[in-house]
Order: sequence, then C-alpha cells, then structure tokens
Amino acid sequence: MKLMIAIVKDADALQVTDQLVEQQYRVTRIASTGGFLRRGNVTLLVGLEAEQIPGVCDIIAGACSEPEPGQYRATIFVLPAEDFHQIG
Repeated sequence: MKLMIAIVKDADALQVTDQLVEQQYRVTRIASTGGFLRRGNVTLLVGLEAEQIPGVCDIIAGACSEPEPGQYRATIFVLPAEDFHQIG
C-alpha cells in the first residue's frame, strides 16, 4: 500500500478530484498555501497500490492546466503505507 501526496493549484483541484473519483479512487482534499509564491494550493491524499501509481500520475497530469513558466502542474510524493485502518 502507498500514500500519494499530490500538491496541485487551487484552480485545478476540482478537476483533479473529479477525475480521480470518477476512476474509483478515494481522495482526501486539504487546502494549503505554497511557501515560495504564497499561492493557493490543494494537497490531495490518495491511498493506492504500487501498480496504480503511473495511472494516477497520468490522471493528475491530464486534469491540471498548463503551468506558467517555471511552475509545475503538480508536485507528487509517494510514501510507503504499511498500515491502513478504517474505524467504523
């Protein structure tokens, strides 16, 4: 199990989350602010299996708008998630 942390522009967040949910991924959205340019960002948390990582990266890249010069569509971190629990 992996935990993907994807940071996208606020303006792209709705499109990205809609695309991920449409493809049956569960997403947690957290509002955040960039440290350098102080622009609005959204941090998305996605739990997935290792083989799903390329497909999710493609969804994110396709759903984000063209970046300004010197910017990126998204910044993505993938971390190991050894345990996963849902408490009902």
